[in-house]
Amino acid sequence: MEAIGILKVKKDTVQVKEEFKKREFVIEFSDNPKYPQTIQFQLVQDSCTMLDQFNLDDKIRVEFDLRGRKWTDPNGVDKYYNTLQAWKIEPLTTDNDDLPF
Repeated sequence: MEAIGILKVKKDTVQVKEEFKKREFVIEFSDNPKYPQTIQFQLVQDSCTMLDQFNLDDKIRVEFDLRGRKWTDPNGVDKYYNTLQAWKIEPLTTDNDDLPF
């Protein structure tokens, strides 16, 4: 899957466990410029550094996988979570015809 947008939030890498780290970022996605959407993505492990080369307001293309998981809370209630796990980020220029905005 892919999304094209403007980088709006770039968080620091977080060491969740000794063997696991993640980094989150947000793009503004505007397939309908009247109603822009802010979408959060996650990078994991060695891919966390992929975001270092980008600045806020850069236009980027993000390729990602949709991940989902189930968690049962202590009361036995099932909850479901989704993550957009990015695995490729590339810059776009303003004269690129692929931009939806």
